[in-house]
Amino acid sequence: MIAHRGVSSIERENTCPAFVAAGNRSYFGIETDIQVIADGSFVAMHDDTTERVCLGKCIVDVRNGNIEELKNVVLPDIDGSFLRSDIRIPTLEDYVKICKKYGKVCILEVKNVFAKGDIERMIEEIKALDYLEGVIFISIEYENCVNLRDLLPNAQIQYLTGQRMDDNVIEMLTSINIDAGIDIDYAHPERNKQRIDLLHSHGIKVNVCTCDDPDLAREIIDFGADFLTTNCLE
Repeated sequence: MIAHRGVSSIERENTCPAFVAAGNRSYFGIETDIQVIADGSFVAMHDDTTERVCLGKCIVDVRNGNIEELKNVVLPDIDGSFLRSDIRIPTLEDYVKICKKYGKVCILEVKNVFAKGDIERMIEEIKALDYLEGVIFISIEYENCVNLRDLLPNAQIQYLTGQRMDDNVIEMLTSINIDAGIDIDYAHPERNKQRIDLLHSHGIKVNVCTCDDPDLAREIIDFGADFLTTNCLE
């Protein structure tokens, strides 16, 4: 079970409180979205601007921002109030340190297309925190997956896709490296045992996202999915 953007049903998504809430629960991993910003820093933020998570109160262009500007953005609590000063945009270091402290796997989604040099810098930053072995990388951008596999021959990498499974997708996942292909973070609504069995037959692990319904979650687990990403289930 993977906490999607932390436990985002009770704390503001992609914040330290959401990551700590996941750390204090039974989740296997904590997922977040990492972006590289204009000054080269890495921050945990899903959107390209802060407008949605700030409820329209503060609009900052994340990718073109700098770390001091983003650290000064106070985000609202889950109830919409701005009464807490601890709800802010975390850095990659903040996120990794929390996962490491609580013994959780980092499920790190690389947002947008990263230059290969930025991927290398991100890897080095995680190495410096002595937690590279505790990371599963995800990206919706196939180019990121290819570069990650080139730089990290033995890492777990998942391609996030909403495509229906067919031979082309399986070829994409298995052709990169004969010894270590790419697994899948599967967002397609057609989730069934046959498709999961098909992926498993090619050595592909399956992460199903995002499921918040307990009955559907039990069904997906019975289908044999390897991971289940959720906002609220343990």
